[in-house]
Amino acid sequence: MPLSSATPATHSFVFIGERLWLDFVNTDDLQRGLRTDGLRDFHALLRWLEAASVLDAERAAGIRRRALQQPAGATAALADARRVRAALRALAERGVAGHDVRQHAVSEINRVLGRSAGTRRLEGRGDGSFVRSFVPEGDAFAGLMIPVVESAADALVLGELSRVRRCADQRCPRVFFDGTKNGRRRWCDMSACGNRAKAARHRRKVSDPRLVASR
Repeated sequence: MPLSSATPATHSFVFIGERLWLDFVNTDDLQRGLRTDGLRDFHALLRWLEAASVLDAERAAGIRRRALQQPAGATAALADARRVRAALRALAERGVAGHDVRQHAVSEINRVLGRSAGTRRLEGRGDGSFVRSFVPEGDAFAGLMIPVVESAADALVLGELSRVRRCADQRCPRVFFDGTKNGRRRWCDMSACGNRAKAARHRRKVSDPRLVASR
């Protein structure tokens, strides 16, 4: 399928992971109860990178133009992003207890970091805030995953894996960093999964005659 410079957005990205790499993992998400890949094409990947403030609009537009000129390179970059995401999901879900999972993730992180050369910059944004960026040399697609894998590398260096959780709703694949003081956050989003669990508990309580009789 030829690449289009105006692929319509059909996936709403969520940013509840508290860490860039976990938000990236969550692009493999649920939409209306069905597992949906938020990175359905290369342009969706670029939209996510923009939404996550990894790319600014100007650089994203330049990469879109390059993707039209080099569709094979864009397709390979998308496949690589999905490969990285698979390794990072395994790290998020099983990395604390799985030595092999951690080692595989480290290999993927180092593979991405090792193949890219470029320039790191600090750039101001329109709202007065600042963001760090990585501008690759040569291959326009080579550095796209750099910020994501660096975020995962930070989690390993800082020993954060023990605070990475998968949502307590078994139907929900989202992962997040638990930054609460007591480390007891269970839900990816209280307004969604948390409220559904609360409503389910209420229905069970109302439907159980023993609980009703004990009131």
